[in-house]
Amino acid sequence: MPKATAIWLVENTSLTFSQIAEFCGLHVLEIESIANGDLDNQMIGFDPITSAQLTAEEIKRCENDPNAKLQLKKMVDIDISRSGNKYTPKSKRHDKPDAIAWMLKYYPEVPENDICKLLSTTKQTINAIKNKTHKSTANLKPRSPVVLGLCTNLELDMVLAKRNRD
Repeated sequence: MPKATAIWLVENTSLTFSQIAEFCGLHVLEIESIANGDLDNQMIGFDPITSAQLTAEEIKRCENDPNAKLQLKKMVDIDISRSGNKYTPKSKRHDKPDAIAWMLKYYPEVPENDICKLLSTTKQTINAIKNKTHKSTANLKPRSPVVLGLCTNLELDMVLAKRNRD
């Protein structure tokens, strides 16, 4: 989600366009158009600090030195083991169908079992969204489960990596 990260960095930091472009893997002109509001931007900015991609100190360091390059945070001490189902707050439960629709749209080859585990949902719900018989089908907007806060980027990457191995 490089564009969402770029949006957040443009809106919340004083980094140069070239620093943001290099970190996000985008062209400098794309970053300028984001900053100028030229893009029809319905995308929400994605905070790289809360997703453990960057630290606030790293951003401050690069803000002070326009020639410095942003470095990804090393992720060696992350414990990804989790036992049992994860709890989804009531305020986020209505977002699950949107996340399921996003998974089905962008990664249709991911098995239903993996989607169930990732989003803590049921096969019935997945099939209802697939067949367009879900009660909120008319209001579904496919949105990333990471942006919605239903899973972490690392969990999503693990599911996709598993899919690629199979």
